[in-house]
Amino acid sequence: MTPGPELLLDRRALAEHVGRLGHEISRDHPDGLVLIGVLKGALIFLADLVRAIDVEVEIDFLSISRYAPDSGRVRILKDTDVAIDGRDVVVVEDLVDTGLTLAYLLGHLAGQRPRHLRTCALLDRPGRRIVPQKVEYVGREIPDVFVLGYGMHWQDGYRNVDAVYVADRDAVVADPNCYVGALYGGGRAG
Repeated sequence: MTPGPELLLDRRALAEHVGRLGHEISRDHPDGLVLIGVLKGALIFLADLVRAIDVEVEIDFLSISRYAPDSGRVRILKDTDVAIDGRDVVVVEDLVDTGLTLAYLLGHLAGQRPRHLRTCALLDRPGRRIVPQKVEYVGREIPDVFVLGYGMHWQDGYRNVDAVYVADRDAVVADPNCYVGALYGGGRAG
């Protein structure tokens, strides 16, 4: 039997983290900024975050491929459309893990000469860092656990769960729908 998921962040905790991050970003960028969300994982977090920021914000997105197992490389599938030259930019991620993807994206965006280039992540797992990548705005640090919900997924499932849960990765790999009943109350078909 698959162990049930463990609640990590409920709606209230998520709202508190998002509100705090919105305040910190607003304070540090009083003249406005560009938020660049990394698709698809950051979409839900970014939607809440932008509403918690009380300065002018422009939004754009990047989409990247997964790391190819044999190459260790990602590629950009969708680049930004907004000109960021001379502007304050914050890259928004749902979860920063090894730092490899974020370092790649920051290198790519730095070539577009933003005035400031910072990062924001709802969750940060610094214990798994391969690249010593700093995250300026962190909702919460977490240990090396597998999480689902609030944008974080397995095979595109569970993204719309309105909380973050610690789940058994092996169980989800074996049966991607193993938590459907627990996290959706049986209301979602597999």
